[in-house]
Amino acid sequence: MNFINYQDGRPIYEQIMERYKLLILKGVMSPDEQMPSVRKLSMELSTNPNTVQRAYAELERQGFLYSVRGRGSFVRGGAGLHAQKREEIKKKLTDLLREAEEIGLNPTELLKESGWTDCCQSKK
Repeated sequence: MNFINYQDGRPIYEQIMERYKLLILKGVMSPDEQMPSVRKLSMELSTNPNTVQRAYAELERQGFLYSVRGRGSFVRGGAGLHAQKREEIKKKLTDLLREAEEIGLNPTELLKESGWTDCCQSKK
C-alpha cells in the first residue's frame, strides 16, 4: 500500500491526503469506516507519525474524516463530499478556460484538441 512518490515535489502529507480523498470519493472506503491508526500507517509507509497525523488533521478539516476520542479517525463520506469536489473542479476548469481566453486561445478549440469534445456536445 505504499503510495508515496519521493520524486513528487509535493510534501508526503499531501500525497497521503490525496490518496485517501480519492479512495473516499470513489467509494472504496465507506462512511464510518475506521482509518488505519497513525502509528500503523506511518509504519506501513515508513514515514514519521507526525506526517500521517498532519494528513489526517487536514482531511478532518476538509470534511473527509471525523475523529472519536480514544477510538481513532473515521471516514465521513456522504454526498456533500462529491458536491464539494464537483465545485472545486468546476472552479479549476473555469479558471483554466478563462485564462485560455485571456491569452487569446479558443477554449472550445482547446477542448477539441484535448479530446474532450464528446463530453461537451449538446444532445438534440
